[in-house]
Amino acid sequence: MIPETLRKELSDHCAHYPSRQVGLIYVLQKLQEHYGGWLPDEAISQAAEIVGVPEVEVEGVATFYNWFFREPVGKTVIVCCDSVSCYLCGSEKIVEHLENRLGIRIGETTPDGRFTLLPVVCLGNCDRAPSIMVGDRLYERVTPAMIDEILANAEMLAEGKE
Repeated sequence: MIPETLRKELSDHCAHYPSRQVGLIYVLQKLQEHYGGWLPDEAISQAAEIVGVPEVEVEGVATFYNWFFREPVGKTVIVCCDSVSCYLCGSEKIVEHLENRLGIRIGETTPDGRFTLLPVVCLGNCDRAPSIMVGDRLYERVTPAMIDEILANAEMLAEGKE
């Protein structure tokens, strides 16, 4: 269960719109934060109740968008663009380097729960390919040589040392 204060905040947010359904994305974002970065089934039920829509509709939204996670993810999510532009500019070398450096395959989370490595169809940064996002930071024209520094920066951010 979520705290009553959070439930009220989310309900009040939805009340500002002509249709409460407009607030669904916000509700899912806040619930994902509350549940440590992912949306368990309980969060889907709570969102449906708060917004006043069927659970199947909430599930559809939660599984449509890349930034909602229905399974636990690491503290820092790394997404690698696998669009044509990034692929032609060497994204497969970036993914291979990240897999080797982190000791996981794409779609997996490191055993310590620090990083999850995921593909994404497009980051909308085609003119600066290849691109990756680490947390909410976009990196462009990434090369394998840049990966160690990018990961070091991500670890510092995760520890709050920036």
